[in-house]
This record gives sequence, C-alpha cells and structure tokens, in this order.
Amino acid sequence: MFERVDIDPQIEEILEKSIKRRISTQEAVKLIETTGKELYALIMTADTLRDRIVGDRVTYIPNWNINFTNICTGNCGFCAFRKDKGEEGAYFLNPDQIVERAKKAWNTGAKEVCIQGGLHPDVDAYFYEELLLKLREELPDIYIHAFSPMEILYGAENAEMSIKDELVMLKKAGLDSIPGNAAEILNDDIRKVLCPNKMNTAKWIEIVETAHKSGIPTTCTMMYGHIEEPHHRVEHMDILRGIQERTGGFTEFVPLTFMHRLTPIYQEGVSKAGSTGIEDMKVYAVARLMFGDILKNIQVSWVKLGFKFAQVCLTAGANDLGGTLGEENISKSAGAEHGVQTTPENFQRIIRNMGRVPAERDTLYKHIQEQ
Repeated sequence: MFERVDIDPQIEEILEKSIKRRISTQEAVKLIETTGKELYALIMTADTLRDRIVGDRVTYIPNWNINFTNICTGNCGFCAFRKDKGEEGAYFLNPDQIVERAKKAWNTGAKEVCIQGGLHPDVDAYFYEELLLKLREELPDIYIHAFSPMEILYGAENAEMSIKDELVMLKKAGLDSIPGNAAEILNDDIRKVLCPNKMNTAKWIEIVETAHKSGIPTTCTMMYGHIEEPHHRVEHMDILRGIQERTGGFTEFVPLTFMHRLTPIYQEGVSKAGSTGIEDMKVYAVARLMFGDILKNIQVSWVKLGFKFAQVCLTAGANDLGGTLGEENISKSAGAEHGVQTTPENFQRIIRNMGRVPAERDTLYKHIQEQ
C-alpha cells in the first residue's frame, strides 16, 4: 500500500487554488522554482487541469512553413538564420515563387501555410499585400497564417502607413491570422541584450491587440532559456494572460525553448546553453495553471524538443503538437536537430502511445476531427 506523499503546504495550497481560480504571478514564481516532490505535484496538477479543460485529445494540423527570405536588417543575438544582402547563402523568394511552394503544399494535404521571413530591405506592407492577393487568387481555400508582429511593424514603417491601416489592408487581401513570434521575453531589459533593434514590449502588445481588434487572431509565444530568469518567464506569461483577458484573440500559446548552439549570443558567451528538460516541463505546467480556460491550447514544439520529449511535455499540461511543417529553416539554422517535416501518421502514433486521442484541427481549433 502506498502512503500519501507530503509536499510543502504552501505549494499544495497554490496547486489546489490553481484548479479552481486564477493564481498570482508571485504564486506562479513559487511553482516554477519547485523541485523534487513538489515538481511532480505541479506536473500532475497541470495535467489534471488540461484534462478538465480540453480532455484527452491531442491536436495537430497539416501545414507548411515558408521562410521566404533570410536577408534581414535586424541584429538579434539569438538568430543564426539571418544573412546580409549579397552574402553567400542569402535568398529571397518573390511572390510567384512563394505561391508555387504554397500550391505544392496544398496539393499534398496542407490546410494552412505559415509564411514568415527576415526584414528584407525591399519588403513593405505592399509586398505583403501583393503576396496575399496572389495566394488567394491561386488558393482561395488555404488558410494563410503569416507575418510576425515585427514583420507587421517593419512593413508599416517602410510603407509609411499606420499599423491599423496595414492590418485592415492585409486582412482584405486574404490574411487570416498572424504568428505571435518576435515576443521572445516581454521585458525591455532582456530585449536590449537579445534584440536591441527590435520593437519594445509596449509596441509588441500594441500590434497584437490591434490585430485582435481588427478581427485577426494570433498565436502567442515565449522564447526562453537564454539570459532570462524564471521570474521573467512568469512575467511574460502574465502579460499574455492580460492581453487574452482584454481581447480573447490568442488561439494558442507556444513555448519555444532557445536553440543555442549556432547563435551569436551563445558563441560570444552571453547566453546559457538553452533550457533543461526540467525547465521545459515547468514552463508547460505553469502555463497551463496560469492560463486556465482563458487560453485553452498549449503547443509543444517538436522541432525544438524532439518527438520523444515533446511526448513527455504533453503530460505536463500541453495538448497540441503543432504542424507537420515541411520547411522550418529558422530553428534548423540555430542548431535544432530534430528535423523539419513529419506526417499525421507519426503524430497519431505518438499520441496513441500515450493513451490519448489524436485529432486533426484547423488553425483556430474550431473544426477538430478525431483520427
């Protein structure tokens, strides 16, 4: 017979509260710093809450990534993808080439195309509009998930138009939703080291909330494991929680463990060597408890974690495996070694092995079909 395992009474109280109502940032920090028996209790509580909110389905989407250029005027220390114009290996796909790749994806079963690129000096909001119009003409039914908040800001500035006017124009041209990248850690002291030329926290929030108010949903992300501390991760998630409470525009939260190996900030000795597996599990678990049912979907990044550990993180509060992808050059450039493409059948194998139910979804999680 097993005896009851006692844990720290304060942690137990926070965990019991988290099942019923919102926990504070201070309580979340205590949870994200747990170890030992308290850590196991955290993971079990997050998995219990996941089951209550979304059940046993683990979702995924057949999609295709297109990174249309690696030429970028930015200088983010965590990026190993960018090239200067004219540098060996630099490339720039024009709208017709992007459309051809999207058609290939559609013809092989992709429901969604995710399009992002570097901050190319010749790109502006009108380039995005031209691309969207051509995509929509050739592929009227494909879901277009494109242009990070940083790309949106860059496109607006280069076209000398407001963020709101750009978003209205892009939605009219066929944009369905926006990937919530460029968030990194939403703390300006951290951002000054990571991405000194990128927008500040307030601007990221403004762009995302403007998109939501314009009828354009977004995902939200957090890149962690570089120079931030655990409390920064909690503060970041609390900012996302506040946005979701105001707009309801986030479709999912995607924690992105830092791929360090080939990045300038790691090679210069500034950053850590990414997060550990325990840290990853804590992020997923605390995210589930912080977001509760206001942001139901938490995605594991199999490209960054690998399939085996992605499966483990699905036991710590997550419920989505993301996309099948097809091209994923940004993580690969930074040193990710887990591949850039998979199949629905592989997702189904992993999910069934857990005793969970594989389910194919659309981008907005409105149409979910068990497999």
